[in-house]
Amino acid sequence: MNRIQLIALICAAFGAATPSMAQKAPKTDVQALVNQYIAASFLPGEGQDLSRLKQDETIQACNQYRDNPPDKVAAAINEREAKTIKYPDGGKLMGDWKSGEKLYAGGFGMRIGRIEPDPPARQKGGNGGNCYACHAADPKEIAFGTLGPSLTGYGKLRGTGDDIIKYTYDKIYNAQAFSACSQMPRMGYHGILRPEQIADIVAYLISPDSPVNK
Repeated sequence: MNRIQLIALICAAFGAATPSMAQKAPKTDVQALVNQYIAASFLPGEGQDLSRLKQDETIQACNQYRDNPPDKVAAAINEREAKTIKYPDGGKLMGDWKSGEKLYAGGFGMRIGRIEPDPPARQKGGNGGNCYACHAADPKEIAFGTLGPSLTGYGKLRGTGDDIIKYTYDKIYNAQAFSACSQMPRMGYHGILRPEQIADIVAYLISPDSPVNK
């Protein structure tokens, strides 16, 4: 396949091709071709976690419907993903907000490839959530992303009841249990954060002592 054919194929896949371009595009399984190119972009080797390239049933469905699945498919995703949620030993869903603050701002947030050896800070603390890349939280923080809603005043606005604590924990663990094809990473499901770490972030968002709620 030459460059022009590949461009035509990609454009046709996204509905952007002209009729003449679409006619020149070979009849190819677009998703299979995309998977092939993605797989070829990452080479096996020390420190490489290629397991993250494998698409589970949920990701395949979201790709098929371009993150806008029909209601029946979305409901199936919610039900399936809710079953994956696991809780800390002892069932305590509110941990240490100070540890949660560090995890919230931890920028490692899981990677496909790693530079070995890892920095000492990461060896001690493990993955962070990289949450600030999408959400504002501490009102004093000036660097944060806006892809997700602001979480400033989260606990002050929503309260500290058991229902909101559990909802917050579940949402961080696996957002697709609530919103099919959510852009939020499935933090617990993918092992980016351990259950105890998620409980710490819950405390950071909800605790009245946390700077988020000052």
